[in-house]
Amino acid sequence: GTTATRDVTVYIPSQYVPGTPAPLLVSQDAMGAHNSTQLPTILDNLIAAHRLPAMVAVFARSGGGDDRGSERGLEYDTLSGKFAEFIEAEVLPRITRDYNVTFSRNPDARATMGGSSGGTAAFTMAWFHPELYHRVLTYTATYTNNQSPENPAYPHGAWEYHEHLIPQSARKPLRVWLEANENDQGSTSSAADQHNLVIGNERMAAALKAKGYHYQFVYALGAGRPYANGQGHDDAAVDAQTLPQALEWLWQDYKPAR
Repeated sequence: GTTATRDVTVYIPSQYVPGTPAPLLVSQDAMGAHNSTQLPTILDNLIAAHRLPAMVAVFARSGGGDDRGSERGLEYDTLSGKFAEFIEAEVLPRITRDYNVTFSRNPDARATMGGSSGGTAAFTMAWFHPELYHRVLTYTATYTNNQSPENPAYPHGAWEYHEHLIPQSARKPLRVWLEANENDQGSTSSAADQHNLVIGNERMAAALKAKGYHYQFVYALGAGRPYANGQGHDDAAVDAQTLPQALEWLWQDYKPAR
């Protein structure tokens, strides 16, 4: 197969004591779009204020490209445990070796986050490996049918989460915060084509609620700057306004290991 290279940025708070198991936050799409550029500053402030545990954040870029058939699409829009397994087997051990950081093995001390397809990847990591991750934070995630190549086990891609997987599975020990914008991708299309991000996120929230999950759903009216075709996607102002509270909610029940 082909080999994908990627940049990985590591945030280590000044409060971290080498050798102790650190809580972990894995952010997809590295320091690019979707709120991760502000994350180090937000983490600095919230950790210093004891509103978040002193976590190590790993910003992992995808293997590249976008849309169907790309390496990013393969990694982020595929419903399987492979991406979480890759982070576990290759990315985290390298960080441990290079930066003398020990990661907690407690899934309660581990979170994934991302935006767009990176948000879907974050949810997928925890869904297929709840023994590794209990906390998920997604912005304008593509809970839609973007999967390529097609997977006959999950023919509708991430649309399957709210269509079949969450309703038909026992509740997993996940805590999920999700956000969608009124003018998000596909917002003018019907549910039938399975590409409306607003409907996808609304149905995710409803499916999580019906199963009794700990979840929060933020719907931003007027947000998602419209493109020329009348549709938008990410909204940096919404990200900046909501991310600190989202992180606090995500971690509010965290109990450090004694």
